Parts: sequence; structure tokens; C-alpha cells
Amino acid sequence: MPKIIVDDVEVDVPAEYTLLQACEAAGAEIPRFCFHERLSIAGNCRMCLVELKGAPKPVASCAWGVKDCRPGPNGEPPTVYTKSASTKKAREGVMEFLLINHPLDCPICDQGGECDLQDQAMAYGVDNTRFHENKRAVEDKYIGPLVKTWMNRCIHCTRCVRFATEVAGVPDLGAIGRGEDMEITTYLEKAMGSELQSCVADLCPVGALTSKPYAYNARPWELTKTESVDVMDAVGSAIRVDTRGREVMRILPRVNEAINEEWITDKTRHVVDGLRRQRLDRPYVRGADGRLAPASWSEAFAAIAGAVKGKDASRIGAIAGDLAAVEDMWALQGLMRGLGSANVDCRQDGAALDPALGRATYLFNPTIQGIEEADAILIVGSNPRIEASLVNVRIRKRWRQGPVAIGLVGEAANLTYDHDYLGAGPETLQSLLDGSHSFAETLKAAKRPIVIVGQGALARADGAAMLSLAAKAADTFGAIAEGWNGFAVLHTAASRVGGLDIGFVPGEGGKTVAEMAAPGAMDVVWLLGADEIEIAPGAFVVYQGTHGDRGAHRADVILPGAAYTEKNGLYVNTEGRPQFGYRAAFPPGDAREDWAILRAVSDVLGARLPFDSLAQLRQALFSAHPHLAQDERITPADPAAIGALASRGGAVDKAPFASPITDFYLTNPIARASAIMAECSALAQGAKREAAE
Repeated sequence: MPKIIVDDVEVDVPAEYTLLQACEAAGAEIPRFCFHERLSIAGNCRMCLVELKGAPKPVASCAWGVKDCRPGPNGEPPTVYTKSASTKKAREGVMEFLLINHPLDCPICDQGGECDLQDQAMAYGVDNTRFHENKRAVEDKYIGPLVKTWMNRCIHCTRCVRFATEVAGVPDLGAIGRGEDMEITTYLEKAMGSELQSCVADLCPVGALTSKPYAYNARPWELTKTESVDVMDAVGSAIRVDTRGREVMRILPRVNEAINEEWITDKTRHVVDGLRRQRLDRPYVRGADGRLAPASWSEAFAAIAGAVKGKDASRIGAIAGDLAAVEDMWALQGLMRGLGSANVDCRQDGAALDPALGRATYLFNPTIQGIEEADAILIVGSNPRIEASLVNVRIRKRWRQGPVAIGLVGEAANLTYDHDYLGAGPETLQSLLDGSHSFAETLKAAKRPIVIVGQGALARADGAAMLSLAAKAADTFGAIAEGWNGFAVLHTAASRVGGLDIGFVPGEGGKTVAEMAAPGAMDVVWLLGADEIEIAPGAFVVYQGTHGDRGAHRADVILPGAAYTEKNGLYVNTEGRPQFGYRAAFPPGDAREDWAILRAVSDVLGARLPFDSLAQLRQALFSAHPHLAQDERITPADPAAIGALASRGGAVDKAPFASPITDFYLTNPIARASAIMAECSALAQGAKREAAE
């Protein structure tokens, strides 16, 4: 590696490093506005100027490569000065130019307190200006319901433009005009069409783009910050929950290179108002008049005990919803076991996944980061753009890095990268396997192929056969090899992998979700936040959840639980990575954590659970499933199970695959309670109708 001297510190850095990266490797701080590690280099702002020995004037360190630096006359390494007088003067001049047209909005600006321009003006600017001309005025633009624009503040760093084009893959933003007439715009004044559009507010180094729903709600120094994990999908994005008092004010991304890098979806970020609306804050019991009426905990428990008493255990069951934490499912599983029932299921959509077949048969085995190593990707029955947007971002990142063959079997969709649309259903997958499809040769030639199987292929009557067929494709095309497991099941529910890991599926003689929901099948059904399934009339339904959603409307007894931001909980993402979420706020009213509710009701039902605290529950959980204690560490699954799965076979239906998600913004009770998500949904559906016309 080449050597470079930065402020008298000699360091070895890769040749592909820029001077900015080399300076930071040497411990120097370089200010910047346009440069961002995950975006292409623009060199717009010139704030990163440094003095390069031998150069006639300061150079932009973000756009000057280490390999372009010439050694000294005696062969000494290139020398860079980041604190010299000429560097200081150059940066002061740049800052003076940047502030010529910038309005004095700091006291009312939402970016105040976490503004790069504010911080760097203090550190590198001067306290006066030589310019007294009128400041320019730029009309604010409408770019959707999530991002608020203050274009007078824009410094034309173009981070937002590069993000939309390069990462999101939706080139909605661009620049028109030149010089001081330049403006960032959507051209036709329309809402941005990306599921990650709010990330531009994070990227904006000034207050030109801010969060519209969060506008004027709080200042950063008022907020308590709690690191947690997202449950809006099965990706497990790292998030930070900011609260003021008992109220969640906003959700921001945390850096996690293995999963979400530093992006989160709009649903993850703006579902905040859904945490406050339509909340269940006290128990309810359905009376003789058929109406739900407020009740005390003891009255609710008594009603449940009355419904359970004398019932055959085979006619009592439990279904876990998509947002349930592992501890809650473990407690509910223990309660059902204590009652003698084997009727438990976490596969709310009926997906044909069975932990008895081996853990490798239901995990995203190559990992999300491993997508960057793939040289061919086959997507079966999935639309990753709406089912797992950040997996889609990672696939696009791999596509931008170099040639990669991507084939899609299922619904035709704009996935934001070039791909071959192979067909709509199982017949296409079968033609790939028998070699009659041209894309089969591409897959066979790949050294590290990935077969991604979505819930659109698995949540069908022939789901088990489709899973076997996908495993056979992975086996046939060399996705299972030494040091590489390219069989990837893409989940959509945050609770699914955790539920499968602890065996929250029907035991011997137990009923599945569909069987429990059938007319006359059950006497008592316990719904743990399960809102995506309808239980037929006749059964006594206990709904334990957070919102007055579909499950609560069907319930005979409602037990108010805590949302994911209001409890400590363990979740396992689609890769099989255990992740701990932490309490940032407290549940409203009489609502309690779900495991505590189950522990209390177990006493009343005569099936006392053997723990009195979350720590005791986790001790038992980790004793039974040690891999769940490994925070953020993936325990690799045995790939031999995939070969055995491939040989199972089964009859396959000819019906085309359909994505289980029809509306990205309204996939769970929290999102459906959100007014912001409802507005986004209406815009998205309107855009679909316009495109169809």
C-alpha cells in the first residue's frame, strides 16, 4: 500500500483511497458537505480543501485520489497539510461563499442542533462577511408528504439527487438552471416514488430538506435516544427511537453495515404517529348485548377462565402475529403447553415452512451482506422492493458494482435495477430446472448464485412443493457449495423466524392457522397480535395486542399489550440474526408487556408459567435455544437440510405467483393506524392507477 504523510503523520492507505479518506485514516478531521461515503463523488462544495505539497493551490480532497499524488523530489511520500494557513484561509473563503445566500433561519430551523452547516460554520468559518447584496430567493418544492423543502437554504451539494439516483434507484430529483439560478427539483412537481425517500432528509447537510411530519415537534437536545430494532419487515434494520417524556417523537436509522447500512424505509421512520392512534389502553370484554365494554384485568381474566374451563385442549389454540417478540411467543407457547394444547402457529399467512426440516430451509442463508458476493440472482415469488426494501437496495448495490445476472419469476415489477423477467409462475421455474429456459445456462455458469424465495411462492396451497422446487433449483445451479449457501428465504414478518426457531408451530396432532380459523374447528383461539387472519364465528377469541385493528374487532376479550418501542424484546431477522430491541417509552393506560400478561393469566387458568421476570424467561429461553442469546450474530445452519428438502417434491399448481403485500404502507396494525401512512398509501395507489391508464 502507498504511504502518505498527513500533518507529519505517515500512514499506509489503499491506492484507491481519496485524500479525504487518507487524511481521516491519519486522524485528521476534514469538513465536507457534498462528500458521502455511500454516494458517488461530486466535488461540489469545496469545503474539504487541503494543501498538497507541490500543488499550486489547495485541492479538493474528496475528488483527489492517493494514487494521483506524486512523491516528493527525493522520493518521499506525498505530503498533505490539513491545518496550514492556506488550508484555513481556503476553507474560510468557501464558507463565506456558502453563506452568501443562506437565510438566517437557525432559530426556527428544524435542522438546528444537528446541522452540518451550523457546526462547520462555527469550526471553520469567520464571524463577518464582505458580501452585502440581497440574498437569492428560491420557491419551495412539493416532493411528497414526507419531506419538507426550504430551498432558500439549499447549498447544491446534490446528496439528495445522488441518493435518489444511485441508492433508491428512482431518479426523481435533479437540478435545473446554472450558477445562482440552479435549483434542485422533481421537474414536474410531484411526490417522490421511492420507499426510502425520507433518507434525503438525513443526508441533507443544511435545513433544505427536513422531515415534514416531524416539523416543529421537538429539538434534538430535548429527546432521549434509545437504540432498538425495526419490526416493520423481517430485515431487522438498526434504528434509534427518540422520545420526549412518554411519547415517541421520531425514529432514525443507525449504522449497521451487515443489514441496512445507514438507510431505513419510510414506513419504519414515519409510523410514529401510528404508535399513538387507536391504541388499546385497557382490557375489554364482550357483554351479553354483543358489545365490547371496558373491564378490569381480573374481569377479563375471569371471562377467559370461564371460556377455557371444561373445554377440550384439542379445541384451544394460539396464533402469533407478525410483530410478536420471541419472549412473548415463548410465554404463549408455554401457556398452551400447560393447557395441554398442541395448536400453536406463527405462520399467519399459511407459509409452508417447517422447522422440523432444518433451520437452513427457512433462513436467508447467504445473508444480506452476502448479496454483494453473488454473481447471479434468481428471485422466485417475491417483490423485494416492497417486501424488504433494504434487501432490494443491497441487490441494486451489487448490480451497480459490476455485471450480475438477475432473473425474476413472479409478478412483473420495477425493482430499480436491470433484470430479466423470466415468467409468472411455477412452470417457469420448472423450465429452468429442465434446462429449456435460456437463463438456466447463466445460473449454471455462476460461481456464487443466490435463489431468493419469497412468501408469494410459499403462502399457497402448494407452498411445500414450491419450497422443495426452489431448493432443488438452488441445488441444481450450484448455490449450495463449500463456503457458500445461496438458498435464501425472504420473510416479510418480523416474528416469523423467531417463531420457527422456538418451534411455535403445531405439535403432534396440532392444527395449523387455516385449520384453527375454519368454522367449528375451535372453542377458544388466542390471537397474539394476529390481525391478518379472520377467525370464523363460533370460537371464543382472546385478542392480545396494541391497536383496535381487525383482531380486536373480532375479539370477545381484549388484553392491551405493549408496542415494540415500549418493551424489551428479542427479534430474529430473515437471516436468522437475533436482535434485541429496547424500551424507549411506556405503554399507555393499563397496557402491559405481553409476557407479563401471559404470566398473570396463567395463574388464573391453572397453568402457571415458571418465571416471574423477563430475565427468568430469557434464561429458560436461552437454555432451550442457545443461539438466540448471540446478539447480532448469525449461527450458520446446516446446508445438508436443503438437499433433503429438494428431494421431497410434490404436486405444483400452475397459478402465477402473487406478492403477499399489496400495499407497502399498510402492512400491520401500527401502520394502519398511522395517518401519514394512509396519505402515502393513497398517493401510491393513485400513481398505480395513473400508470395503468
